[in-house]
Amino acid sequence: MEIYEKTTNSEHEKVFIGRDPAIGYHGIIAIHSTARGPAVGGTRVWHYANEDDALIDALRLSRGMTYKNALAALPLGGGKAVVIGDNNILDRDAIFSAHGRFVETLGGDFITAEDVGTSPSDMEIVRRETSHVAGLLSGTGDPSPFTARGVFRAMQAAAQHAWKSEELSGVTVALQGCGNVGYNLAKNLHAAGAKLIVSDVDSQKTLRLVDEFDAVVVESHAILGVRADIFAPCALGAVINDHSIPQLHAQIVAGAANNQLLEDRHGEILKERGILYVPDYAANSGGVFSGCVGLLDWKPEHVARKVNEIYDTVLNILELASAENISTNKAADRIAENNFRHR
Repeated sequence: MEIYEKTTNSEHEKVFIGRDPAIGYHGIIAIHSTARGPAVGGTRVWHYANEDDALIDALRLSRGMTYKNALAALPLGGGKAVVIGDNNILDRDAIFSAHGRFVETLGGDFITAEDVGTSPSDMEIVRRETSHVAGLLSGTGDPSPFTARGVFRAMQAAAQHAWKSEELSGVTVALQGCGNVGYNLAKNLHAAGAKLIVSDVDSQKTLRLVDEFDAVVVESHAILGVRADIFAPCALGAVINDHSIPQLHAQIVAGAANNQLLEDRHGEILKERGILYVPDYAANSGGVFSGCVGLLDWKPEHVARKVNEIYDTVLNILELASAENISTNKAADRIAENNFRHR
């Protein structure tokens, strides 16, 4: 495998490109910070247009992991891996074996797990080549239920802050993205009595939510403009931007997608519009907590408790933002950076 370090105009510690042309492997590992501990982040498989687009995604996602782990006061840093391709990889064994060898060359500075386009089964292949992997079938397995539960608790905290009640019965949620996390979030919301309006580029995923949770389906391009109490982005990032914000008719934005704000200033624009934004890396940290079974030897009951405490973390962020009259993303960053300085 060809591996070389990539120079970037960023605050990242190290960024590496790995290629094995014989099998079609092309990956990037971005290590943002190891100050609190080894850099931890999932491996994303996506059909990027080119290496530059993949690099931008890896840099954004890895920085987000540093802040996510710092906010949660975990002894872990932030990193991310992306594999350029699509989820219809013909020889997953070859690709993820190569990826495992790539991870192993970093000597434990980076620990990976599953993400968009990967699964615990893929991580078992990675484990053949390196011990620096979590989210395995032998651990807690699929992190989606934990991520979804954390987002649900974040929604309850936002409802408590905005409406003085965490009750979600009768609340309308516009759910963008009905993959594993979206499905499990819909399950939590349906059980709580919420009404669901959903969209996904894959119509089969939305039909499942119609059948099981009485969801109403709209086209992907229409979900942003739906009149709902909560907008829940659970697909890819950068969905909150100059184009989308004027379309929003929700009072709260809370979802599982990473890097929902295209730029930090969009958090301020949401504030000016009176839309309460739950910082994504606070809401979606349940997946990291589930991985701590393997990373930090946590017991399942400890994971459940930490996921439940996302409610308190989010409420603290929202109260700080209100007290200081700052955007909620700035409030979350302030708490995370304080934890970072006092590790």
